[in-house]
Amino acid sequence: MRAKSFMAVKLLLIWVLSSLATVSTAHEVTPTIANLYVRDGQAVLELRLNAEAFLAGIDLDGVADTDEAEETDRYHALRILEAEALRPQVMAGMRGLLDGFTLLVDGTPLEMTFKDMTLNPAGNVDLPRASDLTFVAPMPDGAQDFQFRWAAGNGEIVLRQQGVDDPYTGYIEGGDASPVFPLAGGAAQLSGPQAFAEYVPVGFDHILPKGLDHILFVLGLFFLSPHLRPLLWQISAFTLAHTVTLAAGALGLVNVPASIVEPLIAASICWVAVENIIVDGKLHRWRPLVIFAFGLLHGLGFASVLGEFGLPQAQFIPALIGFNVGVELGQLTVIALAFLGVGVWFRGKTWYRQAIAMPASGVMALIGGYWVVERVFL
Repeated sequence: MRAKSFMAVKLLLIWVLSSLATVSTAHEVTPTIANLYVRDGQAVLELRLNAEAFLAGIDLDGVADTDEAEETDRYHALRILEAEALRPQVMAGMRGLLDGFTLLVDGTPLEMTFKDMTLNPAGNVDLPRASDLTFVAPMPDGAQDFQFRWAAGNGEIVLRQQGVDDPYTGYIEGGDASPVFPLAGGAAQLSGPQAFAEYVPVGFDHILPKGLDHILFVLGLFFLSPHLRPLLWQISAFTLAHTVTLAAGALGLVNVPASIVEPLIAASICWVAVENIIVDGKLHRWRPLVIFAFGLLHGLGFASVLGEFGLPQAQFIPALIGFNVGVELGQLTVIALAFLGVGVWFRGKTWYRQAIAMPASGVMALIGGYWVVERVFL
């Protein structure tokens, strides 16, 4: 029995650490953000992207973290370059960047040319760096509509039409294309159900595989007690809280800088993990209140991500609800996987808390504490 318990602990810790290995390096694959304008007779496309990942030739459709790619050494070599040293690398790879997308007007591809770039300093090389590239093309007379195609291997892109009423906003995966939408605005490309359905996977993706700090927090809730009722109380409090601040943030009613929110989210992980260790495995009355407070923080984190993507103004509420539903499905998937991996087999054992829940919580507390230090000082 003791041998089995120690084996369970070993497997659990390996699983937790391997799942979070990418977080400690934070080379997360982030979607490209594209803003599309028509100005002075020109189509203007502004791309905010991880230029180093594109230059390294990483297949962004197939990885969630740049450290998982075969080209990771090339990526790291580019990532450490300061902006002025990276600039000629971007110019040398410009043909490949231009080949990665096609903007069509009335079904005919425009000849896009590079206009300008803004490269941020190297900063913390363990974090992806966003670069801004601008491309332009003359607009033909009497043009009516746009379509945007995004090459396979480029990962995900959020395309946002700007400067018109009822603009198109779409979430496009590598190898896919947007629908045709009018360049004068009024796209109304999504009905309410379509907007809801399109933003569910966006929310889910922010939890699995990209929301590793949120995954860790949910696991902290799971490891408090082997019983279902305490977990339901905690998840309910967490869901209610982050729904409130997600909606408030998306509506622009609350705006807290990520430099404040992200360290506090890390601290919330550390708190629940330590509490799992020092309490007796029961749900005390203060725990749901604490989880509710932490849920407000996590909701602000979700809102900042959603703010980068943007929401279609014509279907703002269905898209917001869809994103939130996707987040909930991601959290429930994390809990289901935890039950399948650990709970089903061991939660009824007398040694479950000492051999599994407490060691796992200890690992999570250490990682959460490290992230606090990293996000504040590094």
